[in-house]
Amino acid sequence: MDYRELLESTVDRAIEFLSGLNRRHVGARASVEELRTLLKEGLPEDGKDPLKVLEELSYRVERGLVASAGPRYFGFVTGGVVPASLGADILTSVWDQNGMFSASSPAAGVVEEVVSSWILDLLDLPRETSVGFVTGCQMANFTCLAAARHEVLRKAGWNVEERGLFGAPKISVLVGEEAHATVFTALRMLGMGTSDIRIIPSDSQGRIIPSEVDSAFQESRGPSILCIQAGNVNTGAFDPSHLLIPIAREHGAWVHLDGAFGIWGRLLPPLAGETMDMELADSWATDAHKWLNVPYDSGIAMVRNEAAHRASMVLRGPYYIAAGDEIRDPSHWVPESSRRARGFALYGCISSLGRKGLKEIVENNCRQARLMADLLEEDPGIEVLNEVVLNQVLVRFLPNNSTDVDSFTRKVTRMIQEEGTCWAGGSCWKGMAVMRISVSNWSTTDEDITISAQAIRRVLSRSIQL
Repeated sequence: MDYRELLESTVDRAIEFLSGLNRRHVGARASVEELRTLLKEGLPEDGKDPLKVLEELSYRVERGLVASAGPRYFGFVTGGVVPASLGADILTSVWDQNGMFSASSPAAGVVEEVVSSWILDLLDLPRETSVGFVTGCQMANFTCLAAARHEVLRKAGWNVEERGLFGAPKISVLVGEEAHATVFTALRMLGMGTSDIRIIPSDSQGRIIPSEVDSAFQESRGPSILCIQAGNVNTGAFDPSHLLIPIAREHGAWVHLDGAFGIWGRLLPPLAGETMDMELADSWATDAHKWLNVPYDSGIAMVRNEAAHRASMVLRGPYYIAAGDEIRDPSHWVPESSRRARGFALYGCISSLGRKGLKEIVENNCRQARLMADLLEEDPGIEVLNEVVLNQVLVRFLPNNSTDVDSFTRKVTRMIQEEGTCWAGGSCWKGMAVMRISVSNWSTTDEDITISAQAIRRVLSRSIQL
C-alpha cells in the first residue's frame, strides 16, 4: 500500500472540509433515510482499493455531516478543534499506540503525566490529585464516583472491590435536581439506583439550594456522597461550592463536582465568586472536547485521593506488565484497558495555546454569549430566560397570537436548524420548551454571533407570518 498517495488524498479532503466550514450549511442536509440509501450495501466479499473506499465514503456521508467543528454551531456545548490538537490527533492515529500501560507505550504514559500536571495547574486543583483520561464526562463521572464509592465504604469498614455491594452499607447520594443525566447514569452503573439518590431542589437558575442540602444530610445516615455542578447545561449556572462543600464536610461526605465545561471558568478572575472553593472537593470531572477544543473523545477524571482512585480502577492480570510505583500506567486510573492514547491531542492543545490562549477562548466565548443574548433581547418576540454568567443562552420564542408558546418555540427552533446559518438545540427548562445556545468554539468571532442573531430573528419573523 502506498501510504503517501492515501494520506495526500486524505489531507486534501480534510483541507477542503475545514476551509469550507464558514460557508457550510451548519446542520445536516440529508435525512437518515437518504443516508441509509447511500450507505447500505451487503457485506463485500472482496475488498476495495483504499483510495476508492475513502472516495465513496466521503461522497456518501457528505450531506449527513454537521459543521459542528465550525464557528456557528451552538449545540450541545461542542468545541471545535484547535490546529495543533488536530495535528496531534492525526499523529495519534498514525502512531496507533495502545494507551494501556507504560510497557505498551512509554511515550503515551509520559505525555499523560505531563498533561496531568498542566491541567491541575490550569485549574489550580490540589497537585497530589490523580488524573485519568477517558472518553468524556460520562466516564469521567463514573470514574470519580467509583473512587467515591470505594472510599466512603472503606471508611464504613467495607471493601467494595472484594465484597461487592450485596450486604454493603447503603450509600446516601445527594444530587441536585438539575444535575446532568450522565451523573445519574454513572450512579446506576455503580449499583446506586433511584432509591439511593436524594434529589435536592434548585433555584430558578438551576443552582442547588444549600439549606436543602443541610436538611437532607440531617435525615441521612451512613456513607454519603454529594454531587455538585459547575456549569448547568441549560443556564451555565454554578452550584455554590463555597457553601455546599463545608456542609458536606460536616457530615463526612465525599464531594464530587461535575464540571464538564464550567470548571474552566476557574481561568477567569471575574468568575472567582462562582468557582470559589471548588478545589476543596474530592473529585472533579470535565470534558476536553468542549472548552479545550480537542477532538472527540476526550474526558478527564480527577481524584484528590490517589489511593481510592487507583483501588477502584486498577487492572490485574498475569500477562499485564505493570510498571513500578515510580512510573505511571495510564490504565490504572480509568475503566478501560486497551484504549486510544488521548494525551497527545491534549498536549498539542495546551502546548500551543498556553494558559493565556486557553483563558482567551473561555473569555471570548463568555463575552460572545452575552452579546448573543443582548442582540436577541432587542426583539420583543424573544425572551432570554437565564442570567448569562457563562457561555449558555436560554431563549423562548413568543407568538403574537394564541399559539402555545412551547409548540411555537419548538417550531422556530426547528426552522432555525433547517435554515442553516447556525445550529442551536432544543431543550426543556423548568417544564418549558426552550432553545439553548452554547458558545464553545475557539474559532467563533463576534461577526459569527451577529450573523447568527440576525438569522435567528429573521427566521422568527418569517415563522410569525406563516
